[in-house]
Amino acid sequence: MANAPTNSLGFNRPPAETRVVVAMSGGVDSSVTAALLAEEGYDVVGITLQLYDHGVAVQKKGSCCAGQDIHDARRVSEELGIPHYVLDYESRFKNQVMEEFADSYIKGETPIPCVRCNQTVKFKDLLETAKDLGADCMATGHYVQRVVGPDGKAQLVRGIDQGKDQSYFLFATTQEQVDFLRFPLGGLDKDQTREHAERFGLIVADKPDSQDICFVPEGRYVDVIERLRPGAMEPGKIVDLEGNVLGEHQGIVRFTIGQRRGIGVGGTADPLYVLKLDPITKRVIVGPKEALQTREIWVKDVSWIGEEVPGQGLPIVAKIRSTRPGVPATIFMEPSGRARLVLEEAEAGVSPGQAAVFYDGDRVLGGGWIAGAISTDPRLAAA
Repeated sequence: MANAPTNSLGFNRPPAETRVVVAMSGGVDSSVTAALLAEEGYDVVGITLQLYDHGVAVQKKGSCCAGQDIHDARRVSEELGIPHYVLDYESRFKNQVMEEFADSYIKGETPIPCVRCNQTVKFKDLLETAKDLGADCMATGHYVQRVVGPDGKAQLVRGIDQGKDQSYFLFATTQEQVDFLRFPLGGLDKDQTREHAERFGLIVADKPDSQDICFVPEGRYVDVIERLRPGAMEPGKIVDLEGNVLGEHQGIVRFTIGQRRGIGVGGTADPLYVLKLDPITKRVIVGPKEALQTREIWVKDVSWIGEEVPGQGLPIVAKIRSTRPGVPATIFMEPSGRARLVLEEAEAGVSPGQAAVFYDGDRVLGGGWIAGAISTDPRLAAA
């Protein structure tokens, strides 16, 4: 007997014989993902993760996986007639994401906890749980595409909706994970997703997108750090590029590279920007906007999706902030595993702790964590 036609998820069997675990956050994207797969007849199982104490730490409407979101995910699953489970991942999330978030800020970095969450809790722990449940694959509501290349390996590609594309946040996904994951919304834009939600009559059809980091209510990340690391707010000096003291601060965690407002220094002729945070001396170095420019970036913990470590001088497009377009660059790998990125055009406000993601056209090659940048102003290196 000839093989059955390949279904929409790439398996040679009917949808009803294909089990899909859907990571359901309670938002419109993951709810529509579950609805579309259920409509096709797949054996869909919804799983929602309880990631933090939503009764105390976060009480904000629209925060991922807060109490209301768990309730919404359960209601949607009931409407779709699919089984739904809530897994308590609080301790894992705290240890693998929240603790590192606080420590990163204390080190003068600007972390991206959503990447760490995908890298650890969601695409590692939850993915293993999905396999334990007998799933053939796991689907999420990310706006990113998975395509199979000429070599038969799955590739990660930007979503069709460039304004919602989330490939930047998935750079640390391994080849094994990409093979197991599916992203049904990658070929849709947000308006189309909303239309599907209305067509299915989902209770979350009009639910707003979450804007904040899920465990940081109202964007008050300093409050979270103070709770996780009591006593970490050590005061220090605000200095210029020549080392002149311009003022004092109450903790470097209150500042980010490129920041202009709220520095706490007035009376200068030209605007001042945060150029560097020194966790050893507790200094905040400020100066002119031009000193934020860099064309050379050091990247650590580099990972590649399905690729051997490339040779020297690989031309790529590098995306060094989620909200900025990619820039042409050349990457040079070191034996230590670090990489040196040389940008064709200078970028401003590159911050340690952020991600540098490497693309070949729309395909994600991999990425790593920014360890430092070399300013075009030599004074900053000596500051």
